[in-house]
Amino acid sequence: MKQRFFRQDDDRKIMKWMRKDAVVAWLFLAPSAVGFALFYLVPFIMGVFYSFVDSPVDRHFAGLDNYRELLMSESFRKAVTNTFYFSAVSVPLNLTLSLGLAVLLNANLYLQKWLRTAYVLPLVVPVVSIVFVWQLLFDWNGSVNAWLSSFGTERVDWMKTDAARYVIIVVYLWKNIGYNVVLFLAGLQQIPKDYYETAHVEGAGRLRQFGSITLVYLTPTMFFVVILSIMNSFKVFRETYLIAGDYPHDSIYMMQHYMNNMFTSLDIQKLTAAATMMFGCILLIVIGLFALERRYRQFME
Repeated sequence: MKQRFFRQDDDRKIMKWMRKDAVVAWLFLAPSAVGFALFYLVPFIMGVFYSFVDSPVDRHFAGLDNYRELLMSESFRKAVTNTFYFSAVSVPLNLTLSLGLAVLLNANLYLQKWLRTAYVLPLVVPVVSIVFVWQLLFDWNGSVNAWLSSFGTERVDWMKTDAARYVIIVVYLWKNIGYNVVLFLAGLQQIPKDYYETAHVEGAGRLRQFGSITLVYLTPTMFFVVILSIMNSFKVFRETYLIAGDYPHDSIYMMQHYMNNMFTSLDIQKLTAAATMMFGCILLIVIGLFALERRYRQFME
Protein backbone atom coordinates (compact mmCIF):
# COMPACT_ATOMS: atom_id res chain seq x y z
CA MET A 1 0.00 0.00 0.00
CA LYS A 2 2.81 2.40 0.87
CA GLN A 3 4.58 1.69 -2.41
CA ARG A 4 1.36 2.33 -4.36
CA PHE A 5 0.80 5.59 -2.46
CA PHE A 6 4.34 6.80 -3.12
CA ARG A 7 4.05 5.79 -6.77
CA GLN A 8 0.83 7.77 -7.18
CA ASP A 9 2.43 10.73 -5.41
CA ASP A 10 5.41 10.56 -7.79
CA ASP A 11 3.09 10.39 -10.79
CA ARG A 12 1.23 13.51 -9.59
CA LYS A 13 4.54 15.35 -9.17
CA ILE A 14 5.65 14.35 -12.67
CA MET A 15 2.33 15.46 -14.20
CA LYS A 16 2.51 18.77 -12.31
CA TRP A 17 6.06 19.33 -13.54
CA MET A 18 5.05 18.49 -17.13
CA ARG A 19 2.17 20.98 -16.97
CA LYS A 20 4.51 23.71 -15.78
CA ASP A 21 7.02 22.78 -18.47
CA ALA A 22 4.29 22.88 -21.13
CA VAL A 23 3.26 26.38 -20.05
CA VAL A 24 6.86 27.60 -20.33
CA ALA A 25 7.20 25.95 -23.77
CA TRP A 26 4.01 27.61 -25.03
CA LEU A 27 5.25 30.97 -23.77
CA PHE A 28 8.42 30.58 -25.82
CA LEU A 29 6.45 29.39 -28.86
CA ALA A 30 3.82 32.14 -28.65
CA PRO A 31 5.79 34.87 -30.55
CA SER A 32 6.59 32.47 -33.41
CA ALA A 33 3.01 31.17 -33.46
CA VAL A 34 1.62 34.71 -33.61
CA GLY A 35 4.04 35.63 -36.40
CA PHE A 36 3.18 32.48 -38.37
CA ALA A 37 -0.56 33.12 -38.00
CA LEU A 38 -0.24 36.81 -38.89
CA PHE A 39 2.04 36.53 -41.91
CA TYR A 40 1.26 33.03 -43.27
CA LEU A 41 -1.91 31.37 -41.97
CA VAL A 42 -4.32 34.33 -42.08
CA PRO A 43 -3.16 35.55 -45.55
CA PHE A 44 -3.47 31.99 -46.87
CA ILE A 45 -7.04 31.64 -45.56
CA MET A 46 -7.93 35.04 -47.02
CA GLY A 47 -6.39 34.02 -50.34
CA VAL A 48 -8.50 30.86 -50.48
CA PHE A 49 -11.59 32.94 -49.64
CA TYR A 50 -10.84 35.48 -52.40
CA SER A 51 -10.50 32.66 -54.93
CA PHE A 52 -14.22 31.92 -54.47
CA VAL A 53 -15.58 35.49 -54.80
CA ASP A 54 -16.12 37.64 -57.87
CA SER A 55 -14.31 40.69 -56.45
CA PRO A 56 -12.26 41.54 -53.35
CA VAL A 57 -14.51 44.59 -52.90
CA ASP A 58 -18.01 43.17 -53.41
CA ARG A 59 -17.13 39.67 -52.19
CA HIS A 60 -20.07 37.94 -53.86
CA PHE A 61 -19.70 34.18 -53.84
CA ALA A 62 -18.78 32.99 -57.34
CA GLY A 63 -18.32 29.28 -56.71
CA LEU A 64 -15.79 27.68 -59.03
CA ASP A 65 -16.08 30.33 -61.77
CA ASN A 66 -12.60 31.70 -61.08
CA TYR A 67 -11.11 28.21 -61.36
CA ARG A 68 -12.98 27.53 -64.62
CA GLU A 69 -11.65 30.77 -66.12
CA LEU A 70 -8.20 29.86 -64.89
CA LEU A 71 -8.25 26.45 -66.57
CA MET A 72 -9.48 28.02 -69.81
CA SER A 73 -6.62 30.53 -69.81
CA GLU A 74 -3.91 29.64 -72.33
CA SER A 75 -1.23 31.51 -70.39
CA PHE A 76 -2.10 29.60 -67.20
CA ARG A 77 -1.91 26.23 -68.97
CA LYS A 78 1.44 27.23 -70.46
CA ALA A 79 2.74 28.23 -67.01
CA VAL A 80 1.56 24.95 -65.45
CA THR A 81 3.12 22.87 -68.25
CA ASN A 82 6.46 24.67 -68.01
CA THR A 83 6.54 24.47 -64.22
CA PHE A 84 5.86 20.74 -64.09
CA TYR A 85 8.30 20.07 -66.93
CA PHE A 86 10.97 22.01 -65.08
CA SER A 87 10.31 20.13 -61.83
CA ALA A 88 10.17 16.74 -63.57
CA VAL A 89 13.59 17.34 -65.17
CA SER A 90 15.46 19.35 -62.55
CA VAL A 91 14.49 17.43 -59.39
CA PRO A 92 15.78 13.99 -60.55
CA LEU A 93 18.92 15.65 -61.93
CA ASN A 94 19.44 17.48 -58.66
CA LEU A 95 18.96 14.31 -56.65
CA THR A 96 21.28 12.22 -58.83
CA LEU A 97 24.09 14.77 -59.09
CA SER A 98 24.03 15.75 -55.43
CA LEU A 99 24.05 12.10 -54.30
CA GLY A 100 26.91 11.26 -56.67
CA LEU A 101 28.97 14.24 -55.53
CA ALA A 102 28.29 13.42 -51.88
CA VAL A 103 29.52 9.85 -52.37
CA LEU A 104 32.69 11.14 -54.05
CA LEU A 105 33.32 13.78 -51.38
CA ASN A 106 32.76 11.20 -48.65
CA ALA A 107 35.73 9.23 -49.98
CA ASN A 108 39.34 10.22 -49.41
CA LEU A 109 39.92 12.65 -52.25
CA TYR A 110 42.63 15.17 -52.90
CA LEU A 111 41.55 18.71 -51.80
CA GLN A 112 38.43 17.22 -50.22
CA LYS A 113 37.80 20.15 -47.84
CA TRP A 114 38.25 22.72 -50.61
CA LEU A 115 35.80 20.88 -52.85
CA ARG A 116 33.20 20.78 -50.06
CA THR A 117 33.58 24.52 -49.58
CA ALA A 118 33.24 25.11 -53.33
CA TYR A 119 29.88 23.32 -53.47
CA VAL A 120 28.54 25.28 -50.49
CA LEU A 121 29.58 28.71 -51.83
CA PRO A 122 26.46 29.19 -54.06
CA LEU A 123 24.33 29.16 -50.89
CA VAL A 124 25.99 32.29 -49.50
CA VAL A 125 26.26 34.28 -52.75
CA PRO A 126 23.43 36.85 -53.24
CA VAL A 127 20.96 35.93 -55.99
CA VAL A 128 21.47 39.23 -57.83
CA SER A 129 25.19 38.56 -58.09
CA ILE A 130 24.52 35.05 -59.36
CA VAL A 131 22.13 36.34 -62.01
CA PHE A 132 24.61 38.98 -63.14
CA VAL A 133 27.26 36.30 -63.68
CA TRP A 134 24.86 34.07 -65.63
CA GLN A 135 23.79 37.01 -67.77
CA LEU A 136 27.42 37.59 -68.67
CA LEU A 137 27.78 33.92 -69.57
CA PHE A 138 24.62 33.44 -71.66
CA ASP A 139 24.15 36.86 -73.24
CA TRP A 140 24.32 37.12 -77.06
CA ASN A 141 27.78 38.61 -76.65
CA GLY A 142 28.56 36.58 -73.53
CA SER A 143 31.35 34.17 -72.71
CA VAL A 144 29.56 30.99 -73.82
CA ASN A 145 28.85 32.36 -77.30
CA ALA A 146 32.42 33.62 -77.50
CA TRP A 147 33.70 30.09 -76.79
CA LEU A 148 31.28 28.63 -79.34
CA SER A 149 32.45 31.11 -81.96
CA SER A 150 36.07 30.18 -81.33
CA PHE A 151 35.20 26.58 -82.25
CA GLY A 152 33.36 27.65 -85.39
CA THR A 153 29.86 27.14 -83.95
CA GLU A 154 27.09 29.67 -84.52
CA ARG A 155 26.03 31.89 -81.61
CA VAL A 156 22.90 30.91 -79.70
CA ASP A 157 20.37 33.42 -78.40
CA TRP A 158 20.08 31.52 -75.14
CA MET A 159 17.37 33.53 -73.39
CA LYS A 160 15.10 34.07 -76.42
CA THR A 161 14.88 30.51 -77.68
CA ASP A 162 13.95 27.12 -76.22
CA ALA A 163 17.52 26.93 -74.90
CA ALA A 164 16.41 29.30 -72.10
CA ARG A 165 14.78 26.30 -70.40
CA TYR A 166 18.14 24.55 -70.08
CA VAL A 167 19.86 27.71 -68.85
CA ILE A 168 17.36 27.96 -65.98
CA ILE A 169 17.80 24.26 -65.17
CA VAL A 170 21.58 24.73 -65.00
CA VAL A 171 21.19 27.80 -62.76
CA TYR A 172 18.81 25.89 -60.47
CA LEU A 173 21.20 22.94 -60.20
CA TRP A 174 24.19 25.17 -59.54
CA LYS A 175 22.32 27.01 -56.81
CA ASN A 176 20.75 24.01 -55.02
CA ILE A 177 23.16 21.10 -55.38
CA GLY A 178 25.48 22.36 -52.63
CA TYR A 179 22.90 22.20 -49.84
CA ASN A 180 21.76 18.72 -50.91
CA VAL A 181 25.37 17.55 -50.96
CA VAL A 182 25.73 18.70 -47.34
CA LEU A 183 22.59 16.77 -46.35
CA PHE A 184 23.72 13.60 -48.13
CA LEU A 185 27.19 13.87 -46.60
CA ALA A 186 25.62 14.03 -43.14
CA GLY A 187 23.57 10.93 -43.94
CA LEU A 188 26.55 9.03 -45.36
CA GLN A 189 28.65 9.71 -42.31
CA GLN A 190 25.98 8.15 -40.08
CA ILE A 191 26.26 4.77 -41.82
CA PRO A 192 28.57 2.44 -39.82
CA LYS A 193 31.64 1.42 -41.82
CA ASP A 194 31.36 -2.09 -40.36
CA TYR A 195 28.46 -2.79 -42.71
CA TYR A 196 30.63 -2.11 -45.77
CA GLU A 197 33.48 -4.20 -44.38
CA THR A 198 31.16 -7.12 -43.68
CA ALA A 199 29.60 -6.86 -47.16
CA HIS A 200 33.08 -6.74 -48.73
CA VAL A 201 34.16 -9.86 -46.84
CA GLU A 202 31.02 -11.67 -48.03
CA GLY A 203 31.89 -10.82 -51.64
CA ALA A 204 29.49 -7.94 -52.33
CA GLY A 205 30.74 -5.50 -54.96
CA ARG A 206 30.54 -1.73 -54.79
CA LEU A 207 27.28 -1.55 -56.71
CA ARG A 208 25.70 -4.15 -54.44
CA GLN A 209 26.95 -2.27 -51.36
CA PHE A 210 25.60 0.99 -52.75
CA GLY A 211 22.16 -0.48 -53.45
CA SER A 212 21.81 -2.63 -50.33
CA ILE A 213 23.48 -0.40 -47.73
CA THR A 214 23.93 3.19 -48.89
CA LEU A 215 20.54 3.72 -50.52
CA VAL A 216 18.68 1.89 -47.75
CA TYR A 217 20.19 3.97 -44.94
CA LEU A 218 19.90 7.18 -46.96
CA THR A 219 16.14 6.75 -47.51
CA PRO A 220 15.06 9.35 -44.87
CA THR A 221 17.64 11.85 -46.12
CA MET A 222 16.67 11.22 -49.74
CA PHE A 223 13.00 11.70 -48.90
CA PHE A 224 13.75 15.05 -47.28
CA VAL A 225 15.96 16.14 -50.20
CA VAL A 226 13.25 15.25 -52.75
CA ILE A 227 10.62 17.32 -50.92
CA LEU A 228 13.04 20.23 -50.53
CA SER A 229 14.05 20.05 -54.20
CA ILE A 230 10.42 20.04 -55.37
CA MET A 231 9.61 23.09 -53.25
CA ASN A 232 12.73 24.90 -54.52
CA SER A 233 11.83 24.04 -58.12
CA PHE A 234 8.52 25.87 -57.64
CA LYS A 235 10.47 28.91 -56.39
CA VAL A 236 12.76 29.33 -59.39
CA PHE A 237 10.83 32.47 -60.38
CA ARG A 238 13.33 34.77 -58.69
CA GLU A 239 16.25 33.74 -60.87
CA THR A 240 14.12 33.58 -64.02
CA TYR A 241 12.61 36.99 -63.36
CA LEU A 242 15.99 38.64 -62.82
CA ILE A 243 17.47 37.02 -65.93
CA ALA A 244 14.56 37.34 -68.38
CA GLY A 245 12.13 39.91 -66.91
CA ASP A 246 8.32 39.93 -66.54
CA TYR A 247 7.54 38.22 -69.85
CA PRO A 248 10.32 35.74 -70.63
CA HIS A 249 10.46 33.24 -73.46
CA ASP A 250 7.50 30.87 -73.57
CA SER A 251 9.65 27.91 -72.49
CA ILE A 252 10.44 29.51 -69.10
CA TYR A 253 7.10 31.18 -68.38
CA MET A 254 6.43 29.68 -64.93
CA MET A 255 3.49 29.66 -62.50
CA GLN A 256 4.95 32.49 -60.47
CA HIS A 257 5.31 34.59 -63.63
CA TYR A 258 1.60 34.15 -64.18
CA MET A 259 0.75 35.05 -60.59
CA ASN A 260 3.08 38.06 -60.67
CA ASN A 261 1.38 39.32 -63.82
CA MET A 262 -2.05 38.81 -62.26
CA PHE A 263 -0.91 40.82 -59.24
CA THR A 264 0.36 43.61 -61.51
CA SER A 265 -3.02 43.77 -63.27
CA LEU A 266 -4.83 43.52 -59.87
CA ASP A 267 -6.71 40.39 -60.95
CA ILE A 268 -6.83 39.11 -57.38
CA GLN A 269 -9.36 36.37 -58.10
CA LYS A 270 -7.17 34.60 -60.65
CA LEU A 271 -4.06 35.22 -58.56
CA THR A 272 -5.52 33.59 -55.46
CA ALA A 273 -7.11 30.76 -57.45
CA ALA A 274 -3.75 29.99 -59.09
CA ALA A 275 -1.97 30.12 -55.72
CA THR A 276 -4.56 27.80 -54.16
CA MET A 277 -4.25 25.30 -57.00
CA MET A 278 -0.46 25.43 -56.74
CA PHE A 279 -0.66 24.77 -53.00
CA GLY A 280 -3.04 21.87 -53.60
CA CYS A 281 -0.69 20.30 -56.16
CA ILE A 282 2.33 20.59 -53.85
CA LEU A 283 0.28 19.14 -50.97
CA LEU A 284 -0.80 16.14 -53.07
CA ILE A 285 2.78 15.51 -54.19
CA VAL A 286 4.07 15.66 -50.60
CA ILE A 287 1.29 13.34 -49.34
CA GLY A 288 2.09 10.89 -52.15
CA LEU A 289 5.79 10.97 -51.24
CA PHE A 290 4.96 10.33 -47.58
CA ALA A 291 2.83 7.33 -48.54
CA LEU A 292 5.56 6.01 -50.84
CA GLU A 293 8.23 6.43 -48.17
CA ARG A 294 6.06 4.67 -45.57
CA ARG A 295 5.43 1.71 -47.89
CA TYR A 296 9.12 1.46 -48.72
CA ARG A 297 10.01 1.47 -45.02
CA GLN A 298 7.46 -1.29 -44.33
CA PHE A 299 8.83 -3.29 -47.25
CA MET A 300 12.41 -2.99 -45.96
CA GLU A 301 11.32 -4.05 -42.45
